[in-house]
Amino acid sequence: MHHVERVVVLALRGVYPFELGIPSRIFGAADGRYEVLTCSVDGRPVRTNADFSVTVEHGPEVLDTADTVVIPPISPSDVTARLSDELTAALARIRPDARIVSICTGAFVLAAAGLLDGRRATTHWQTAEHFRAMFPAVDLDPGVLFVDDGTILTSAGAASGVDVCLHLIRKDHGSALANTVARRCVVPPWRDGGQAQYIEQPVPAPSAAGTADTRQWALERLGDPLTLADLAGHARMSLRTFARRFNDEVGVSPGRWLIQQRVARARHLLESSDLPVDQIAGEVGFATGASLRQHLHAAIGVSPQAYRRTFQAMH
Repeated sequence: MHHVERVVVLALRGVYPFELGIPSRIFGAADGRYEVLTCSVDGRPVRTNADFSVTVEHGPEVLDTADTVVIPPISPSDVTARLSDELTAALARIRPDARIVSICTGAFVLAAAGLLDGRRATTHWQTAEHFRAMFPAVDLDPGVLFVDDGTILTSAGAASGVDVCLHLIRKDHGSALANTVARRCVVPPWRDGGQAQYIEQPVPAPSAAGTADTRQWALERLGDPLTLADLAGHARMSLRTFARRFNDEVGVSPGRWLIQQRVARARHLLESSDLPVDQIAGEVGFATGASLRQHLHAAIGVSPQAYRRTFQAMH
């Protein structure tokens, strides 16, 4: 029998309904491994930043029982450097060993509570300057989709709340369940490249000559020693045009993307098979086991053996 993780979502005045719904949608698709409850600071209905209010079933007392607490964003106009007494009292109920997750401007609430001082954190890129001015003691990194600082996780705007919830499922139960949830919710299992992709820049015009078909082709041949020339040749483009178009569409270079895909496939094989590390390296297109170890360490900071142990311990 699995322990059911209790996730409590704290709906504050001015909450964004889209992000308020993310935890129950994502954790709720994880085969009963999580229970999601929504509360407000006083148990009363909450005005959202849309044209409706939400009625919640719980008051702040459920925060006492949370394994994970999620704070969805509120309107920037509702953000202040000082928390109300009611909100301070609600946050004080959270157990010291509980994880706390903010989505978007929810990070302002954690910062105002002093929970992010001296820690690395992120928030929506559009509010980064305002955040830095209000909370200079926080090490803000506005270039990433989320920051996992152990017991406190902060995520960037809107849909990155999906990324951080999937990340927690992956951390708790492995990639297989996280990928299943992602498929059920029709979202990518993970997105690489950070918020820089979403900061305002001209969007490339969709053209018939995109790189999507070539990416698919490459994914089916990850075990081969693919070169940039192979990819550009498949796309029938010059090297320069292909590299530029690929970068515009994906947000990273073709070489970087290939490494990310190889690491992703290696992670899957480390979790789901007993193949030796050197064999996995060959299957996913790294020349040697040492090369796989180096890239896995750069991506997630652990060795293949440590990664495999973590996931085998979960099953």
